[in-house]
Amino acid sequence: MTSRKQEKYELILDAAQKVMAENGYHGSQVSRIAKEAGVADGTIYLYFKNKEDILISLFRDRLGELVEMFNNSIRETDSADQALRKICEIHFTKLEQNVDLAYVTQIELRQSSLELRKAIGLAVKPYIQMIEHILEKGIEEKTFRSDLDIKLTRLLIFGAMDEVVTSWLISGRKYSLSAQVPKTVDFFLRGLK
Repeated sequence: MTSRKQEKYELILDAAQKVMAENGYHGSQVSRIAKEAGVADGTIYLYFKNKEDILISLFRDRLGELVEMFNNSIRETDSADQALRKICEIHFTKLEQNVDLAYVTQIELRQSSLELRKAIGLAVKPYIQMIEHILEKGIEEKTFRSDLDIKLTRLLIFGAMDEVVTSWLISGRKYSLSAQVPKTVDFFLRGLK
């Protein structure tokens, strides 16, 4: 994609994120996304097949950016427990800083059709796999218990972080999400060691 096309693609995704956070997936029309992006309705279809494709692309791109941040951060850590702490820090901090993304990733996923959730699940898969690798590393370095069910534990960690963010949104963001990192990580580590 050329630089100009990439800019327009990102502009449309930013607009979709804002519109879907405000109106929900089902209440968001492509025309409203186009208006927010400052492009003609037809321009949207040069980049995306339909509204569903926009939401899937939003998950894939934004979660891809988070996974890249996680991977870069993890390279700088010495141990699995530090890596887990970094993931939780980035997860909570980035979603606290980008409330629209938090609403779309936390709330819209649960209200989408099964087929749409499956497609979004593919976008989430690299994140889940990264948690799995951290657990494997922790077992190898004898930081984590050797009897962990890695497949189950990775889902429990992801699900717990997911629920903390969802509860923060539902509460009206009355407290700091990033301030929940120490207690969340402490909870994880007590179960992993």
